[in-house]
Amino acid sequence: MVKAVFPGSFDPPTFGHLNIVERVRSIFEELFVVVAVNKQKSGFFSPEERRDLLAELLEPFPNVKVMLCDTLIVEFAKLHGCRVLVRGVRSVPDFSYEFELSIMNKGLDPSIETIFMPTDPRYFVLRSSAIKELASFHGDLSAMVPPNVVRALKAKVGP
Repeated sequence: MVKAVFPGSFDPPTFGHLNIVERVRSIFEELFVVVAVNKQKSGFFSPEERRDLLAELLEPFPNVKVMLCDTLIVEFAKLHGCRVLVRGVRSVPDFSYEFELSIMNKGLDPSIETIFMPTDPRYFVLRSSAIKELASFHGDLSAMVPPNVVRALKAKVGP
């Protein structure tokens, strides 16, 4: 059976991310949802907060594990016996960026394949930057992120 990695910043986790996980988890024996730790970037949520939000959301799925990664994703994949990287795409610019990353990753480790999974059309407009901005204006986030993420966003932006 094949194991896969779904890496991302997940800052914050959205219904679009969950859509990809729900569809991909039935294809692979095991799916690692990996929160990328970039020490040169400061996120809205800490990597640990993002991991915890995702772990709560994905707890019902026994073949899905949520982990942090501060190395190259191909190194993580190799370490955990994963042969596939899953990349969610919403648009042509997303695909273009992800395609370039897949070529770089293929150069780093030719044994690891990348598949591109388009999100469900109802989630095409979910961008983390827009969600965080809407949160800062106390807008309704319920159609974009799960309730635990809504609570976390509200706690971050304050009253």
